[in-house]
Amino acid sequence: MAGTSMYSRRQLLLTALISAFALTTTPSFAATEIYDAKTRKWVKYDRATARKMFARNKQAPEAFRPQVVKFRTAEQPGTIIIDGNQHFLYLVQPGHQAIRYGIGVGREGFGWAGIVRVGRVAEWPTWTPPAEMVARDPNAAKWAGGQPGGPDNPLGARALYLYEGDRDTIYRIHGTPEPWTIGLDVSSGCIRMNNDDIVDLHSRIKVGAKVIVLMQGAALYKGV
Repeated sequence: MAGTSMYSRRQLLLTALISAFALTTTPSFAATEIYDAKTRKWVKYDRATARKMFARNKQAPEAFRPQVVKFRTAEQPGTIIIDGNQHFLYLVQPGHQAIRYGIGVGREGFGWAGIVRVGRVAEWPTWTPPAEMVARDPNAAKWAGGQPGGPDNPLGARALYLYEGDRDTIYRIHGTPEPWTIGLDVSSGCIRMNNDDIVDLHSRIKVGAKVIVLMQGAALYKGV
């Protein structure tokens, strides 16, 4: 969208937001707190707590497990709508429904919003950290040449590569070897999912699928 003003870009995103969530019955959910059925208390859902709860229950909290929900939207079936604030990804289905998955999103300073598309997909993808990450993260630096796909790879079992037009945004929707981070703001801007969930999503979407990323207060992706 060369030549499009920043105002027009923001208007486009606002229009998409209204289109995506108008008439939507999205349940309210405080992603920073999780109800612990064992203690019958709400607990702060930080990284350490999430790891402990996952180790005890062997699965993500119920709110973050895949489920079909009511979802009225003007977007076409097959569209992916990401609610970064609530930590949910919706795959729009026919009949005013969507499949809802729990996700992890960008930590403070790395959140973003915009309209992109699935440019390509990969099974057990190779992870090649961008130069900015290599420069700031010693753990990423050792894989500057690329980390082969596998169970310890940060991209997990599948990756959906997000493009703006024909340009790779460097953002992905991908699996993770750290399932306890679902529901948290932890990534460098990518959208992470449980491996089982990304495998399911990968099987349902097509290359070219529209992806709307919504995150209140986040930077608007400059390519939109």
